[in-house]
Amino acid sequence: QVQLVESGGGLVQAGGSLRLSCAASGKIFSIWIMRWYRQAPGKQRDLVASAFNSGSIIYADSVKGRFTISRDNAKNTVSLQMNSLKPEDTAVYYCNAVGPSGTFTSWGQGTQVTVSS
Repeated sequence: QVQLVESGGGLVQAGGSLRLSCAASGKIFSIWIMRWYRQAPGKQRDLVASAFNSGSIIYADSVKGRFTISRDNAKNTVSLQMNSLKPEDTAVYYCNAVGPSGTFTSWGQGTQVTVSS
């Protein structure tokens, strides 16, 4: 199993920046993909960004050019640098780890990001 712990959420004004971090422990060698999701009140959980073992990175259209995901395999962490934040980015952000071919999926506890206008 893989355990994930997020940190770095908070309150920021529109146009500001925040950096989220996620630390992984456990069977970290088995992680295939690390992802960030977010869930706004009353809405479904949406995929924000993915970082694959191959080095490939994918972003949701809504955050392209503003958010950057980075994965440090030596430190077993994944970060999400969020710039030019908008009120619509307000959500609980979750770290997610996926095993090969979806053999497992692990979630962090979530961290709140609030962007004021």
